[in-house]
Amino acid sequence: MQNQKLKNKIFYVLDELENLYHNEARSPNLGHEEPLDGLILTVLSQNTNDKNRDTAFENLKKFYPEWHNVVEAGAENLEAVIKTAGLAHTKAARIIYILEKIHNDFGEYSLKNLTLNNSREYIKNYLRELPGVGAKTVACVLLFDLELKAFPVDTHVTRVSKRLGIAPEKFSPEEISEMFEDLIPASRCLGSHVNMICHGRAICHSRNPECEKCILSKICNNKEIKR
Repeated sequence: MQNQKLKNKIFYVLDELENLYHNEARSPNLGHEEPLDGLILTVLSQNTNDKNRDTAFENLKKFYPEWHNVVEAGAENLEAVIKTAGLAHTKAARIIYILEKIHNDFGEYSLKNLTLNNSREYIKNYLRELPGVGAKTVACVLLFDLELKAFPVDTHVTRVSKRLGIAPEKFSPEEISEMFEDLIPASRCLGSHVNMICHGRAICHSRNPECEKCILSKICNNKEIKR
């Protein structure tokens, strides 16, 4: 009964956000023809903003059009190219390691064959074993690039979920991700994920949320509006 009540509330929130942002109806294309591109992009995204991530990835592709070019150039040269993403020394070393491992495992610089005859659980575990690849990165690659069920949880999704009471305060981002994956269908994951991010950016800010504009304020747990 409790699980059904939570599910009903989650679907209510997702429906309201879909009515506002429409990303389920017009699902955005966030994937890459080569899933390895999506993985490296997500590694670059860690601890930086989207603009710096994208600039670093564009520079990487400009200087090294093929992934074997990156390995041949080495970590020191790669570090200079991706410096706009921050933590360049660490990220460069991780990227080189990831590329070398994938080449050793699949005989090519590609993740397209990762889904062949492998379960979703195997794919998750394979990605999680790569250096610097956590639950959010895995979920992004699964959902955006491999078209498998997943629900990435960033700071926006975490904040919106907890304020609206559809995720317990004690839940980690990974636990929130697992909750959504258990309770909603795969067809809703991508659009709902983007809708929640849109709401976090447009209305439900970390500081000074615009609660008076929020269509979900009546169910919100934010103490600022419970006066």
